[in-house]
Amino acid sequence: MKAPLLVLAGASLWGMIGLFVQGLYKEGFTPIDVVALRVYGSALVLFPFLAICKPNLLKIQLRDLFFFAGCGIVSIVFFNLCFFTVIERSSNSLAVVLLYTGPVFVVLLSRVFFKEPLTGGKSVALFLTVIGCILAVGLIPAGDSHMSALTVLIGLLSGFFYALYSIFGKFIAGRYHSVTITAYSMLTASLFIVPMSGLFQKTSQLAHVGVLLNSAGLVLLSTIFAYILYTAGLSKMESGRAAILATTEPVVAIFIGMLVFGDALTVWQTAGVVCILSAVLFTIERRLTRTA
Repeated sequence: MKAPLLVLAGASLWGMIGLFVQGLYKEGFTPIDVVALRVYGSALVLFPFLAICKPNLLKIQLRDLFFFAGCGIVSIVFFNLCFFTVIERSSNSLAVVLLYTGPVFVVLLSRVFFKEPLTGGKSVALFLTVIGCILAVGLIPAGDSHMSALTVLIGLLSGFFYALYSIFGKFIAGRYHSVTITAYSMLTASLFIVPMSGLFQKTSQLAHVGVLLNSAGLVLLSTIFAYILYTAGLSKMESGRAAILATTEPVVAIFIGMLVFGDALTVWQTAGVVCILSAVLFTIERRLTRTA
């Protein structure tokens, strides 16, 4: 039961990210700046902490750098960039729906790389997840007839790159602590994205109280703790099931919208939340039954 709870906790912290991202947008930061701030800030916090408190966790084998770079560059950087691009080109709702095709990619890729069985239970949970996400973000019944094929492709790529974190992470989750994986993933992501961003041209803005608070929330809560919890849970369960459980993130995001921004939850969104929670509970129940 511990592993599903760790994944759920990590996903819930991911669901809070909109609070901090919107705050940084108001301060004049661009999507690529926010991605750079997220990974660079995380690396700056994690490495000094580990060097002082847990230096043994910084030890890695050079042959595993490929997997750390996969988690950091291929997954974290590119899924964020694709996700924010869809928001700019279309809407947040479409971006979230396409991002959460990720569990479908995880289950399929896990079947290829890890020979994880594509059971009837996973199929039902995936179906509920996809339908739930579509309903929860309001794509149905409103729909969106103005989306371009390129926008849809970029959105699907966000889901694909999002899924790759579970795939790359699974190769090394059993050999390293979740904090180690998170730290080196953020380091490789930083080395790639920071030089392409305008972050260092906005150093004066980083001292503003609003920027500091939102940056702290983005880095500590929605990145470091979220990835550590998710990776810790991933190391103790199948990547396909972990990805399905992680779809609690949009549910958390919807409730935050209601409580903080006064968003109303429609009947369709309520049905979507029920579908997603049903998929989560169904996944946990099947795991408990199998391990009993």
